[in-house]
Amino acid sequence: MRAGAARYHSCMNVRQATVAASDRVWAALGAHGLAWWRSIYLGAAMLVLVLSPSSYRGAAGRAMARQIYLQTGPVLLGFTALAALMCAVITHIVVVTAQSYGLSRYALEMVVRVLVIELIPLTAALFVAMRCTIPSGSAIMQMRARGLFDGWRQKGLDPLRMALVPRAAGGVFAAITLAALSCVVALITVYVSVYGFSFAGLPVYTRIFGSIFTPGVTLVFVLKTFFFGLTVAIMPLASGLYASLMRHQPGGAELGGFARMFAVLLLIEVVSLLGNYY
Repeated sequence: MRAGAARYHSCMNVRQATVAASDRVWAALGAHGLAWWRSIYLGAAMLVLVLSPSSYRGAAGRAMARQIYLQTGPVLLGFTALAALMCAVITHIVVVTAQSYGLSRYALEMVVRVLVIELIPLTAALFVAMRCTIPSGSAIMQMRARGLFDGWRQKGLDPLRMALVPRAAGGVFAAITLAALSCVVALITVYVSVYGFSFAGLPVYTRIFGSIFTPGVTLVFVLKTFFFGLTVAIMPLASGLYASLMRHQPGGAELGGFARMFAVLLLIEVVSLLGNYY
């Protein structure tokens, strides 16, 4: 009798543990699904507000102009210099390696494809995320915790229009601006690294550039840069806005937001690679 009762209680304990584990899994999946839905909803809402003319008037317009300057101006020169240095080093390594294998004629095309089309847009987006939008997400979380959102509502102002839309617009503008300027700097740096300060290689370089940037590749490049900027602008803000609504600690919510942001960036990169090379 005692052995049977022990086996019964053991089976019940195993069943309860299995049910508890299953509940935790479903709760985690539900939380992740809700977080993705909130990010998508917030992104759609901010896109609608950005397209609204009222977002560029009054206090909302001044806040947007201020955020665009704060997220772009202070980092523009430093990131451009960093991009030029990175391009010079990578170009030298690739050219020397290609010469050692007798593949010099392919080196320049490979450098332009890797640097300008693939590496620089992703680097600019990650730089903007780490320098601008992730701190903005933390600031949004603190503003909501201090009750600033409720204060804006009492004054008849939309918290999304006052706090999130300016920071999102500033993040997108910073990512696109840094990527565009760095691509121009990269093209100049690559040319100088290969041909020096001479115009002798300009016809060949222009022909290579034209063969690489076909209309399809250019379209994919522009769309990828835009969606990179949109991702690094919206995902950290969504994480900061809804962190207080999560059941777990705010730090866990922020880490989940970072993971979702990197997942979306990886998906965009994979899609762009498929569009360019398949």
